[in-house]
Amino acid sequence: MRYRAPRGGGGRRLTRPRTAARRPGAARRRHAAGRRAERWAGAVFLLPLAGYVAVFFGYPVYHNVSMSLREFTVRSYFTGEAPFVGLANYAAVLGDPVFPAAARTTLLFTAGSITAQFLLGLGLALFFRRAFPLGGVLRALLLLPWLLPLVVSGAVWKWILTQDHGVLNQVLLAAGVLDGPIPWLTSTQWALVSVTLVNIWVGIPFNMVILYGGLQAIPESLYEAAALDGAGAWQAFRAVTWPLLRPVVAVVLMLGLVYTVKVFDVIMVLTGGGPAGASETLTTWSYALSFEEFAFGRGAAVGNLLIVVALLIALAYLRSVRRQMAEAAS
Repeated sequence: MRYRAPRGGGGRRLTRPRTAARRPGAARRRHAAGRRAERWAGAVFLLPLAGYVAVFFGYPVYHNVSMSLREFTVRSYFTGEAPFVGLANYAAVLGDPVFPAAARTTLLFTAGSITAQFLLGLGLALFFRRAFPLGGVLRALLLLPWLLPLVVSGAVWKWILTQDHGVLNQVLLAAGVLDGPIPWLTSTQWALVSVTLVNIWVGIPFNMVILYGGLQAIPESLYEAAALDGAGAWQAFRAVTWPLLRPVVAVVLMLGLVYTVKVFDVIMVLTGGGPAGASETLTTWSYALSFEEFAFGRGAAVGNLLIVVALLIALAYLRSVRRQMAEAAS
């Protein structure tokens, strides 16, 4: 603080420093500059991820869409000439008699896999909810199918399900369950069942791990209160476990749907989509169009249809999450 003499007299009056009036504006400018610096820092840290997504996801999707709108052939890759045909490839795919059969097989394969994986995974998660000796070891062993590469899992199961020398047929014949070997992979009756069972085996551990984590987040005191109210195991599951586990269930089902719709490795290793198209899904059909018939445009069109299906599933999940958040807020 400082004193300034008034013009008309000898007294002194106390005046406020001029810098004080400028302090609020300077503070706001410093705050705005700090926020800009934080935004720039966040953008810099996101650049590697954005570059990765653009190179490994964005460009392939763009190229796939571009290919589906052109008449690509083997010659096109050498000459660069691929005439634009618009939606002709999509019309050809949707009008192909293979499409409804492949779509039906994909639906059956996905529904069977998701249902069995979820129910068995939930059962195992409930089984492991309470600690017991060697429970951690057993839980780790059950993760093995999920950790193995899908090609390896498919090769092992192909050896197990071989008609003449497969382990499964040999065990069932020795036990007197069968009169003759079952052609698990070469019969139109059993091929889809076989690849679905193998895919169920692969996906159970994922469901178990996610649901087990959700169960561990439920306070034990809620079960104790339910027991004091006379609730049995089934009543406690309906009143406590299931309502609190629903958000986790939504995540598991959404991820399972997106994954199962695009399963390729297991089917290709086991049956290749055969016999006679009995296990031909949209993914294996897309491969066959592109690399067996060299109809790259139509193969890309089928792939884009699968992308649209995955996006619709993701959007449905997001709407479900928003609805649950709105209900929780109200």
